[in-house]
Amino acid sequence: MKMKKTLIAAVMAVIMLIAACGCEKDPSDEAAVDYSKLPALELIGADSTGKGSAGQVFGMYFAQRVMEITEGRLSVGYHPNGELGGDLDLIRQMQDNKIQIVVCQTAPLVSFVPEMAVFDLPMIFSRFDGDKIDDVLNGRNDFRTRLSNAYEKAGLHLLGFLQNATYRLTTADRDLSSLEDFRGLRIRTMENSNHMAFWTALGASPKSLAWAKVYDELQSGNIEAQENAADTCYGGSMQDVQKYLACTNHILYCNQICISKKAWDSLDPIYQAALEQAAAEAVGYMRPVMADVDTYNKDKLVESGMKLIEYEESFYDRILALDGVKALYDTIDKKQTDGLGTLLIKELNR
Repeated sequence: MKMKKTLIAAVMAVIMLIAACGCEKDPSDEAAVDYSKLPALELIGADSTGKGSAGQVFGMYFAQRVMEITEGRLSVGYHPNGELGGDLDLIRQMQDNKIQIVVCQTAPLVSFVPEMAVFDLPMIFSRFDGDKIDDVLNGRNDFRTRLSNAYEKAGLHLLGFLQNATYRLTTADRDLSSLEDFRGLRIRTMENSNHMAFWTALGASPKSLAWAKVYDELQSGNIEAQENAADTCYGGSMQDVQKYLACTNHILYCNQICISKKAWDSLDPIYQAALEQAAAEAVGYMRPVMADVDTYNKDKLVESGMKLIEYEESFYDRILALDGVKALYDTIDKKQTDGLGTLLIKELNR
């Protein structure tokens, strides 16, 4: 299955745009650091995102800025689109320091950092804008501190989160205009028990499946639906095998970037600061792009023949009132994250 030429062109345009932004940066702050006295090092970075997705562009831009900031002394050999394995494989390799940096969405990390289940709370971010969410996820507050500490316990070091109040959507071969339409829906989701519990609470029949197999399974009718961000949906040509694009907005479309703690602890503090700077700049440049990418890909999916389904606020209220969803909230907050969900809500409403 080949990605459409129009999407490739759009993604390359985005990459060229943010590359140009990087070249125009004022070098005065970087010039104050003498990197020539540090040993030249290469870190290995990877993702398993879809081709042309925001996660891929985010990782590539980060790698570019690391090279520029350190005047080529520290580099990141970046491998996108699952070249080095799927999300779980990449994270395991990172824990073993076989690769050093991984960009991925939040869900796969739950198996390694249980506190990351806080991102599985359905629709917890849906009433807040991108600026507010960024303040909480990347700012200095109790929530970010607790989450960073959880990464450290898992042998990882958190560098940052990329989002802009865009969300995972649902594509399906049936009209999902009402909550009742989800009953019995055979939907592919990521390998995450909380995500599966959410869809089960809606009456659907979730199935964990590798992304590489999703198109063929949809085409054959073995599954009826899948959920992903708009760029991944269009990059994966969901419009060719699905009729409906439903704005379920159930999970924040959020990519994180982290590094092996073994690698982090071995680096000179000057290199550590360069990585933190590159991550912060990558988030800053990509956030507005996220919104543009979301709009662009939704439009392309609709132009390709998909019907867009949007919901009133009451639809989300009905979902949050379901017994199974309320039980999931309670389980994630109290049992899986030791009150981190409550802390997140507090910081979001501050």
